Amino acid sequence: MNLHRKIDLKALHYVGDEGKLIPALQKVQEKEGFISRDAIARIHQELGVPVSHIFGVATFYAQFRMNPVGKHMVRVCHGTACHVSGANGISEAVEETLKVKPGETTADKMFTLERVSCLGCCSLAPVVMVDAMTHANLTANEVKKVLKRYSATKEEGK
Repeated sequence: MNLHRKIDLKALHYVGDEGKLIPALQKVQEKEGFISRDAIARIHQELGVPVSHIFGVATFYAQFRMNPVGKHMVRVCHGTACHVSGANGISEAVEETLKVKPGETTADKMFTLERVSCLGCCSLAPVVMVDAMTHANLTANEVKKVLKRYSATKEEGK
């Protein structure tokens, strides 16, 4: 079922078609988790914005994802405090454990890995967020244990 078909893009209350594009993209991503080619075509049909412009906006802003994401979003902070506290080692441990690089999703669609500039938790460095949960003062071994706990929820759900 195409979830974006349930979004009433014309009902967005913004001035002019240009003012509706970003909110439309945000609404689609909120419902689907990413911006699909089908969603871009639907936005084009409903708002009349050229496909090339929609695609340009969707790929320009870091908030938009063009590919599906996993059940859990893993964000590794690489801000200054995290960097000097070992963020590179944390990233290596996460990549090794999940077998993905930043921007990729695991084959089982369980995890998507992102490298971020700052999570705003500098006093807790190094920090990894899994979904909305912050995991602080980590070592490479501790982050592997954290990811294993999230993987265990997959096993329990079977």
